[in-house]
Amino acid sequence: MRCLPVTDSAVPVARVAWRGESAQDGVRRVPRETAVALTYNRTTHAVMLASPADLEDFAYGFSLSEGIIQRVSDILAVDVIEVPDGIECRMDLDADRLDALTKRQRRLAGPSGCGLCGLDSLAAAIRPAPPVPTGRSFTPAMVHEAMRAMPNAQSLNAQTHAVHAAAFWTPERGLVALREDVGRHNALDKLSGALLRGAIPAAEGLLLLSSRVSVEMVQKAATLGAPVIVAVSAPTSLAIEAAAQAGITLVGIARPDGFEVFTQLDRISTRMARHVA
Repeated sequence: MRCLPVTDSAVPVARVAWRGESAQDGVRRVPRETAVALTYNRTTHAVMLASPADLEDFAYGFSLSEGIIQRVSDILAVDVIEVPDGIECRMDLDADRLDALTKRQRRLAGPSGCGLCGLDSLAAAIRPAPPVPTGRSFTPAMVHEAMRAMPNAQSLNAQTHAVHAAAFWTPERGLVALREDVGRHNALDKLSGALLRGAIPAAEGLLLLSSRVSVEMVQKAATLGAPVIVAVSAPTSLAIEAAAQAGITLVGIARPDGFEVFTQLDRISTRMARHVA
């Protein structure tokens, strides 16, 4: 694996701050955003706008969530290379996965009017999420403890107040991993890659999100095999439907004073009092 030098994911920029009726010159650190091309055997598959950190994790996590790989060994090599217009994550696939990807690209070739690639784009957008393992149960106290652990680990957001995070927590180990990015989907892909590369089973803990939960986030979580999602914001209607179909426990509005469970209530301890509003 060959990687470019670590690039600072936050950069200083000049700004003028208004406070009431007065203005003051100064500097603020903002998140760096760059184009990242994901290529397989020298063919570009996608170009994403992302933070230039943890890009090896991003390469594996994106490949997993897109169904291009199923295990770490499906990628034979990864090179993260800086190029004039951005960064390339150059991956070499084994023969079987490359053949499957090539056939899929041929099948989906053609114009699209809805912003997704290929003739089957509408079906792909709401594709069923795969069923997740049963996993384990968690108490409300565990949910709160997990969410309290996130802010101190969000170093890029502490500098910029402008990025999303995805994290994984277990009762035994606490916060196992956290990844940040300007895009919430990218942050989850980076976390997925970190767990995949570390052989960490997602069924053993809580998947934590600093963002709202849309259907794509549920699809990515299901592909990772995460039975419980906990997010600070609310889910969309499609996200709730997808979580129910996949057997995922979807927890939203996770704040210091409580949270709301939308699907698969049995994974949250029955000791939690339930009140119908």
